Amino acid sequence: MRVVVLSDTHAPRRWRSCPPRVAEHLRGADVILHAGDVCVASVIDELSAYAPVHVVKGNNDGPDVVAPETLELTLDGLRVGMIHDSGPAKGRLPRMRRRFPGADLVVFGHSHIPMDETGDGLRVFNPGSPTDRRRQPHGTIGLLTIERGELREARIVPVTP
Repeated sequence: MRVVVLSDTHAPRRWRSCPPRVAEHLRGADVILHAGDVCVASVIDELSAYAPVHVVKGNNDGPDVVAPETLELTLDGLRVGMIHDSGPAKGRLPRMRRRFPGADLVVFGHSHIPMDETGDGLRVFNPGSPTDRRRQPHGTIGLLTIERGELREARIVPVTP
């Protein structure tokens, strides 16, 4: 299963429409995970043209974005938790383990800082932002390959020069 992970697209200020380098990765995706701050529901509609979308509500999402604060789902046997803001870096892994006790992977956003970390039997993954890189060298997205309950590959991919 090929999964594209996005967060913090911040439409319409930063995302007027799907950037071409992001669309390249969305084509052929089996599922899209968006870890919040889509800001307007039209982004979810636009992404849905590529693949089914699972989204959690971010702190900047408008009232038209109907999404839960957290989400738990199973993708090809892999148990995934989603939340927008995972809190401070210190204590993140144990905190996410407590919040999502059955998860193999937790996807989050908010900081715009891409990260992929493993510990305490849990992997936490933030794809960064494709449109608002802040102090990062590039805008980024995440690509996951899941096969029979295992996360075979997790990559953070730059989508801006």
